Amino acid sequence: MNDVWQSDWGMMAPEWIVLAAAIVLLVIDLALPSDRSRRPLAWGAAASAVLAMIATAAMIPAEPASILHDTFRLDAFAKAFKLILLAGGALALLLVAEWAPKEGSPHRGEFAYMMLFALLGAMMTASSGDLLTLFVSIELLSVSSYILAGLRKTAPSSNEAALKYVINGGIATAIMLFGMSYVFGLTGTTNLGDIARRLQESNETYMLALAFLLLLIGVSFKLATVPFHMWAPDVYEGAPVPATAFFAVVSKTAGFVLLLRLLVTVFAAAPSEGREPSSLLLSMQPVITILAGLTMIIGSVVALRQRSLKRLLAYSSIAHAGYLLAGFAAMSWAMLDSLWMYLLVYTLMNIGAFAIIAHIVNETGSDDLDGLAGLYRHRPLLAAAFGLFLLSLAGIPGTAGFIAKLYIFIGLVVTEPGHYVLAAVMAITTVISYVYYFNLIVQLFFRPTFTAPLGRLPAGLSTAVVLCALGTLAIGWAPGLAYDVLAQFGHFGDFLP
Repeated sequence: MNDVWQSDWGMMAPEWIVLAAAIVLLVIDLALPSDRSRRPLAWGAAASAVLAMIATAAMIPAEPASILHDTFRLDAFAKAFKLILLAGGALALLLVAEWAPKEGSPHRGEFAYMMLFALLGAMMTASSGDLLTLFVSIELLSVSSYILAGLRKTAPSSNEAALKYVINGGIATAIMLFGMSYVFGLTGTTNLGDIARRLQESNETYMLALAFLLLLIGVSFKLATVPFHMWAPDVYEGAPVPATAFFAVVSKTAGFVLLLRLLVTVFAAAPSEGREPSSLLLSMQPVITILAGLTMIIGSVVALRQRSLKRLLAYSSIAHAGYLLAGFAAMSWAMLDSLWMYLLVYTLMNIGAFAIIAHIVNETGSDDLDGLAGLYRHRPLLAAAFGLFLLSLAGIPGTAGFIAKLYIFIGLVVTEPGHYVLAAVMAITTVISYVYYFNLIVQLFFRPTFTAPLGRLPAGLSTAVVLCALGTLAIGWAPGLAYDVLAQFGHFGDFLP
């Protein structure tokens, strides 16, 4: 008990800020009359996320530390990925502020604080040093996300999205927990550092391999990688647009944080059968490589036939999960750096695209591709911004997306032995993605309009679009800025406990 009171709770300042804001907003939402607007609650939630981001940035120079018997770690990895999570959460909350479904938005208050609870779970995942805290954190994110998917309570598509998310999420949780139980049974501890040290002396290589595969399958459901991706398009399409943006960015980032914290920390030094490779993690590279290749191919090819903007970006998100998984499969010396860079860029270009889609859905009530037709004629700046995000998602040189993909690609070819087949698949699927991204650009600039001109972009969406566009341009034209930030984390040299 004394350890609890003597712990340095200031290490959790960002989490305390988000938790306090969520509770305060919940109470305010309950106290406000039903006819009062909940828009200020969303702005307040976004402000709390920004404040937590400032608190996290202030901790960057601090030495790595842990509290509560190493169940909560504050290392460079946690600080770096929390910045991405908080940035994505703050930008998604700006979309919540302007959420205007056709049936009205009486649940905007719930939207704001439930998104904060989900964000809190993602942040705790980044700092978890124990199987128990990892599991509770990712489930806080998951359960909050199920609620976010079904917040349009009178819309059948939203109800369907929530139901599918709950069922598939429950299956993923059960499989992942099964894998964790094997790890605990083999080591007798839940602390990640102790597990890694004890597994170095384990002779149960086949049981370890089974545990690894179970954990990989469970995490793959969370990441929506092939063949565990079928829930994602329906959930993305049926959920409210701000929730879809949150799933695409924050949930996916948290999934990769879980992948790295769990699989790399636990299995990097675990023995494998035979002499080469000596690490179980390295021996599983072919499995991860196959998953990455299939995810890139299926995501890119199926996106070609989509008419719904949200479904198209869902399959785009699946393809991008494949690119990220390829970076993980390479296991190069710059793996963590390249994944951090990609997730930062992915956050900016995705939130920017979803902010514009949110405006189109608010104005037209539909997310069909025809809603983009002729947008340049009456909203040229909006069309230009959307075009920028699409070019970046495609990885066109001069954009942030190109820099991020280049970093992943270099990691694939510089390792020994090089992953040339996976690099070729990445290049081919990137070219395939040009078809559907440029189809959207053609709709924006070269098709006659079929709908009434869109109204002015609301303040929240304008802020999100401007910030994302500036970030995408800055990283695309001056990638050294992002590398300078990355250098502050010492290339994650303190990642392994």
